[in-house]
Amino acid sequence: MNQEQQSTTASHKGYDFGQLTDRIIKAALRVHYELKSGFREIIYQRALALEFQAKELEFSREVWIPIHYREQRIGRHRVDFVVGEGEEVCMVEIKAKREFDPEDYMQTLAYLWASGYQLGLLLNFGSPKLGIKRLVNERPRRTLERGSAE
Repeated sequence: MNQEQQSTTASHKGYDFGQLTDRIIKAALRVHYELKSGFREIIYQRALALEFQAKELEFSREVWIPIHYREQRIGRHRVDFVVGEGEEVCMVEIKAKREFDPEDYMQTLAYLWASGYQLGLLLNFGSPKLGIKRLVNERPRRTLERGSAE
């Protein structure tokens, strides 16, 4: 499956954020084209924020996601971006390494589950070709407080 097909395919559960993920991926591709690989994550995060603004995408950067255990809040974690508005929201995690590790997928899925968001994109700017992984939260949606930028 090529990147364009990957960004527009709905999951079997019916979550279809193809247009949103397509715009996010196009912004990431632009950043990767301009900067190439070799920088730290924060550089790509800053550039991607500028590209989101240029593409008039609604987003929040460095959003805190609460982590719960047995209905008790036990901590929080910061995700790189939450992009979109209303029901169409995508969590975006950035990496700047040679390639994705299995831990990257597990970590991003854990953040999706904790946040209640349905869709996430894992982007790797550290390789010669932009790494893109679309992840779907297939666990039941929980009622949690929304993450917030701090």
